[in-house]
Amino acid sequence: MRNLTLIFGLAVVLAFQACEGPEGLPGLQGPPGPQGQQGAPGVNIVATTYEATVDFTAANDWEAFLEFPEELMESDVVLTYILWDVVQGRKIWRAVPQTVFFPEGPLVYNFDFTQADIRLFLEGTINLRTLDPVWTQDQKFRIVVVPSDFPKGRIDWTNYDAVTKMFGITDTQFRKLEPKKKY
Repeated sequence: MRNLTLIFGLAVVLAFQACEGPEGLPGLQGPPGPQGQQGAPGVNIVATTYEATVDFTAANDWEAFLEFPEELMESDVVLTYILWDVVQGRKIWRAVPQTVFFPEGPLVYNFDFTQADIRLFLEGTINLRTLDPVWTQDQKFRIVVVPSDFPKGRIDWTNYDAVTKMFGITDTQFRKLEPKKKY
């Protein structure tokens, strides 16, 4: 009896697996979508870019304030990079925060931002007054504001080259910002 039930069950499964009917009528054509930009496939989202050269000193409390020319959207994301090195003419940018470990303690290049400005600053347990000027003077930063309507996607936001490639950013598109007095 058990074998008969098993055979009958298998026959039913095979019968339904093999069923195929004629293809139905095609559905109605939907309305056309909005016209995209000519010559640019996909979504065209523009990031806002800034560049600043900063001196960190005891007189400015080891920080610099930069005002954005226009207020950011509350949901915009601010990415910040520091020029870390130049090797064979190629600039190497690192995402901030960036930590350097000295025997005396760590040094951290860091930032925070509001819709109106960005603050770049040094922190760590190292005595900042003992740092060589190579760590505090003429520090070049690049800031990329990613718009709030950026579609979700996979990207390493710490990779400067990947970010600039995704948004089609060139070196000439970075607007200069000058540090402002502390509030």
